[in-house]
Amino acid sequence: MTPTTQQQQLQHHLAYPPGQPTTTTTKTATPDPPIQQQQQQTQTQHVINDDDDEVEWDTGIGVSDADIVASDGDGTDLDDTRPNVQQFLPLLRVLGKGSFGKVVLVQKSVGREQGVLFAMKILKKSHLVRRRQIERTRTERKVLSAVNHPFIMKLHYAFQSPDKLYLVLDYCPGGELFFHLSRFRRFPERVARFYAAELLLALGHLHKRGIIYRDLKPENVLLDADGHVKLGDFGLAKAGIRHAYEGATSMCGTPEYMAPEVLAQQGHGFCVDYWGLGMLTYEMMTGLPPWYTTDRAKLFRRLRSAPLDIPPYFSAQSASFTSALLERNPRRRLGVTGIRAAMENDFFKSISWRALYGRRVEAPIRPCEGWSPPAGGDENEQTSSSQQQSSQVNNVPTDLDAATANFDNQFTRMPVETDDKGNDDNEDLEELHEDTFVGFTFDDDDRDAAEAAHQQKQQNSRQRTQHIAREGHHID
Repeated sequence: MTPTTQQQQLQHHLAYPPGQPTTTTTKTATPDPPIQQQQQQTQTQHVINDDDDEVEWDTGIGVSDADIVASDGDGTDLDDTRPNVQQFLPLLRVLGKGSFGKVVLVQKSVGREQGVLFAMKILKKSHLVRRRQIERTRTERKVLSAVNHPFIMKLHYAFQSPDKLYLVLDYCPGGELFFHLSRFRRFPERVARFYAAELLLALGHLHKRGIIYRDLKPENVLLDADGHVKLGDFGLAKAGIRHAYEGATSMCGTPEYMAPEVLAQQGHGFCVDYWGLGMLTYEMMTGLPPWYTTDRAKLFRRLRSAPLDIPPYFSAQSASFTSALLERNPRRRLGVTGIRAAMENDFFKSISWRALYGRRVEAPIRPCEGWSPPAGGDENEQTSSSQQQSSQVNNVPTDLDAATANFDNQFTRMPVETDDKGNDDNEDLEELHEDTFVGFTFDDDDRDAAEAAHQQKQQNSRQRTQHIAREGHHID
């Protein structure tokens, strides 16, 4: 098949010019979008989540309870007696807005990582109460603080005020994968393979820690400045999973991407994410997820039983790979035996996994050509001068338009400091138990300390096992 003009432009590396995407994707929006979705006019917005009654953050994430507690911070929170957040994380520009709050571009003005840009998710507690999203938010904070991977969004800080929660995350100036897919209608196979491979490594990292993601779609995959993926939005993740097709029973996810076992509520495990990877790979190569329709009842019927339509331009390898991932029986799905089987599939024959993990494989799309994030400073280089601190606060990127070119300007043009708190917010806040968000505070150093403690514990366990084997002793 003759490649389209857009595909021809992707034959090597691509730098997008400024401007809005030429959107041809026909996924339609529903009135109530999640927070980090920028292309509201075309994105799949509705997320089903029946997990409201599950306390997911108490199930463990593949490490001991002590390790999880170590990552919780000291339980102290930001309150009115401490500096205002805008004094050390000045708000620069809105990146996205949704039902529970907004995501804002910020730049750290003091201390370690001074000058570095972050994406700060600001969530209103009253809206979380009203929409029963407290557990989803706690889950996201819990999972993000426990994982550390080059292709997963990193949580740097978490704190709260009396009425808001703040999550300070990696800033991904490349925007959503959906944004770029919309511009090009579909990706050539080699481009889809690159993103699928990086996402497979991210999913493998989660699964190794007993976490399933459950909401893989282009809107939840962001690109960093170099074009590598960052998996974000962990609100539907679930920890404590130990089985490929058992462990979770809730019906949750974005309808267009739901696995049959989730629809049937017969139990699901790691295999649900391999289904999601198959759906996303198919969409990257065709422009829409398989079985797509705006009719919800028809969509679910198709997901359960309609045959998979493989376009004629799919190679034998891509057809086999997507078909194996979109096997409706999770016991026969590619990935049921673990990530290795998927990595060894012929679709990835050209991939050097070691180089890919080390980010030594160049990304096919360069979303930020001509612009790079400002480098962070060293806190040892700072002075105690208030004049110096003031100048650092004002040391913002010289071209915010370039820094946010891959985000929808209906958001980036919004005022960053608007707060529409009303009387209903106060009533909803009264429903919150005082311990609801205890332990929400987090600093990146907490993750390092928890990982070091976990590694030391494993080393001590190995040494004791070796000692017992040598001495022939028995554990009392």
